[in-house]
Amino acid sequence: MCVVSYSLDGDNEHILPSFRKKNKKLHSSLYCIRIHVGRWRALRADPWRAMTDSEVSVLLHCAAWSGLLESQVQAELSERFNRQTDPSVDHQIEEVWTARVSKEPWLFNGSKFRLHSFRLASSRPASPKQPAGPQRPLPGEGELKHCRNGEEENLCVNDSPRDAIQSGVDERNPPVKSKNWDEREAAPLLTLRLGLTCYKDYLGTNWSRRAAELRQRGEVEFGDPLALLAQPLGVGGVLCTDDGQVVLIRRSQRVAEAGGLLDIPGGHPEPKAVCERLGRRVREEQIGVHMMQRRPVVSELFSSVCGEIRDEVNVPLSSLGAPVLMGVALNHTSAGRPSAEFYVR
Repeated sequence: MCVVSYSLDGDNEHILPSFRKKNKKLHSSLYCIRIHVGRWRALRADPWRAMTDSEVSVLLHCAAWSGLLESQVQAELSERFNRQTDPSVDHQIEEVWTARVSKEPWLFNGSKFRLHSFRLASSRPASPKQPAGPQRPLPGEGELKHCRNGEEENLCVNDSPRDAIQSGVDERNPPVKSKNWDEREAAPLLTLRLGLTCYKDYLGTNWSRRAAELRQRGEVEFGDPLALLAQPLGVGGVLCTDDGQVVLIRRSQRVAEAGGLLDIPGGHPEPKAVCERLGRRVREEQIGVHMMQRRPVVSELFSSVCGEIRDEVNVPLSSLGAPVLMGVALNHTSAGRPSAEFYVR
């Protein structure tokens, strides 16, 4: 596999040799990078400017906390957060899947977590460097909607990126690891509301030619443009080296989406892995949210990005630091599919 790196401070492209533990430490600064079908943009200076790419937007930006650790994230699991079923949509999904598998028999229908919405803690994080005066809203403090149990939620729709992201990281003063990095308050700041979906549903909805029609139907019939979409939650890892390089990979040609293009290492957290961790051996089609527990789900979310880096870049897990959640990005080439983006050093 060809591994490509880009300098954080320039536009130089390099081909890196295989990573070796003895000479590859990872960079300690927090930068927000999003790779999208072969293009990447640095968000460290001005996240608003990155929004000029109409194919990707930032739903949640965690710069206000210098990223979130695993202990600061929790999951709420419910069948209420699954995709809304409809006979005609289900028939369309089966048709799309049958056609794709006939051409690409290696495709596999695995279960995935579906991101329905998220909720942030109401308390504003300490930020002594914030200027006085009116502030941009923190993530989750913009337009909120009520879910069925009466709690406030931020649905995963981002038609106006400026309402969803916090002010960018100051380019002249990028956050660095301080002595308080591992002493940050462990209280959960972010709750991810998760249901279940599958890869087949993703290809038949988000990746379908009728995705725009499904969004319109969802808005009309359920008051949610994403109600009929699979919305599987992916993960991506911005892997930084000690010499200021961001590692990219080239995607295989034998994938359903963006084959042959540059990307950051990534994939999906796997519900089946959570079940196996809990001692339950089940087939993919048997998996339900009632089999899950909240903390193992969050652990799978964070550990899966390191597993993808290990498998795709050949970096041993022992060489990787704890992943830090930078935010959630939306890929609009696939109808707003969400991806949790991590910084790993």
